[in-house]
Amino acid sequence: MTDIIAQLEAEQMGNKAVPEFSPGDTVVVQVKVKEGDRERLQAFEGIVIAKRNRGLNSAFTVRKISNGEGVERVFQTYSPLVSSIELKRRGKVRRAKLYYLRDLSGKAARIKEKLG
Repeated sequence: MTDIIAQLEAEQMGNKAVPEFSPGDTVVVQVKVKEGDRERLQAFEGIVIAKRNRGLNSAFTVRKISNGEGVERVFQTYSPLVSSIELKRRGKVRRAKLYYLRDLSGKAARIKEKLG
């Protein structure tokens, strides 16, 4: 039974190209938004503060500052609503979860870029 589930999950994951990214990286996530009968792509750009690796159920949290207010959004990595994930820049961090960024504001919340 579990072999069948694992096979189905691998099949679902195989047809989606997801770039290699980690917490601290800045990404642009293109999300499909349905408004009435129209469907469009909406870009959400921010810093990845958490990543949850669970196969098909993998998810990641992106945080951005919009109009002086912190906005966090959790995306399912293999969701059909996530059109694409583009890596903008790599961040140099030593933590797996960057929840401490919630308490920081302005220049204190900046993350150094990973070079090389």
